[in-house]
Amino acid sequence: MVDEPIRVGLMGLGTVGTGVVRLIEEHQEDLVHQTGKPIAIEKILVRDLLKERPLAVDPDLLTNRPEEIVQNDRVDLVVEVMGGIEPTRGYLREALENGKHVVTANKDLMAAHGAELLSIAAQRNCDVYYEASVAGGIPILRALVEGFSSDRITRIVGIVNGTTNYILTEMARKGTPFEEALARAQELGYAEADPTADVEGLDAARKMAILGNLGFHTNLSLEEVSVRGVSDVTPADVHFAEQLGYVLKLVGIAGLDKEKVEASVQPVLLPRSHPLASVDGVFNAVCVYGEAVGETMFYGPGAGELPTATAVVSDLVTVANNMQLGVTGRSTVTPYREKRMKGADEVFSKHFLRVRVEDEAGVLASLTQIFAEAGVSLEKVLQVPHCEDGEAEIVLITHTASQYQLKDVQFRMEELPAVRRLMSYYRVEGGEQ
Repeated sequence: MVDEPIRVGLMGLGTVGTGVVRLIEEHQEDLVHQTGKPIAIEKILVRDLLKERPLAVDPDLLTNRPEEIVQNDRVDLVVEVMGGIEPTRGYLREALENGKHVVTANKDLMAAHGAELLSIAAQRNCDVYYEASVAGGIPILRALVEGFSSDRITRIVGIVNGTTNYILTEMARKGTPFEEALARAQELGYAEADPTADVEGLDAARKMAILGNLGFHTNLSLEEVSVRGVSDVTPADVHFAEQLGYVLKLVGIAGLDKEKVEASVQPVLLPRSHPLASVDGVFNAVCVYGEAVGETMFYGPGAGELPTATAVVSDLVTVANNMQLGVTGRSTVTPYREKRMKGADEVFSKHFLRVRVEDEAGVLASLTQIFAEAGVSLEKVLQVPHCEDGEAEIVLITHTASQYQLKDVQFRMEELPAVRRLMSYYRVEGGEQ
């Protein structure tokens, strides 16, 4: 005889929420076999009770009053897919304080207040799972917590924003300017009407804060992730990168070295041989480096109704099994490593610089002298003469140098009369650093 169902309060019935309902309804037999109990949706929080929806839902399940979920004694588990930080944070706090487990896809909330929610969960012996918050259907968080539990993670490098990856793919394949590629992404539904969080790197930064916390067992805040978006990337940057054997991607980087952490999101040049270089369109991928296992890569769709809903329901199954086994509240990963961030003189990489200069003899020699004075050696140099107005462009890739040294180079360039302007500069990842 099957026991009473595990009753779910669903907060949000947008794209992902609809996918969650669809999966629970269509996969009920599988869910019973996996958890030993049926999964039943008790209530669904929506803004508009009368809105037409693509999936038929029993009107009696709908409510616009959050207390009917977070204060409902019949609800065992709250699934939150409504997004935003406030008032969502308050709802989930109250749910946890009332002894309800939480599954969320909310990266903004978990990046900003995850530690607070996890602390309440631990006090109330509740589970909080948030696999869908980082890379849609890619099970990267579970891999970090469980798959690498016996290893020490030293580096996480990933493409974790499908919108910007689509834009840069269009720029590389077709030479499309940024604004046109963004407009196309919006037409296809890959970008929001206000794309700021995506194109300025904030969405990816939130995800890297979550990955860094789980990977390095430290309390990395969003403010400690250095962020630079893709809105200034030009087709010329993409073209020169290709000429030199690289692909330009928005990449999140989190590293742990000598007990110090670095974390950033920025446009990065990747060699064509790098595993992330072939990740195109709206797909996501994350490379994880462990001391024992070496390099592993996780690849798949980073968003969408069913991929994200699949991650949510997978977390739901995990919580349901924990409830059956009486082990809820033990999965919380609390930071135990002291957080020490690297300074600009401790973050090393190669660098790409594109410089507009006067087209005259001796300029390249003056530039190389600047790099030498800053202690930076050059790996590749490409000169493109006869630009407009008597100008030329010089494209350089350095050997490994610190961020501090790069800033020193930029400062010295400003003092050189022959340098008209620094057109662009990017980090170069991969290869020997």
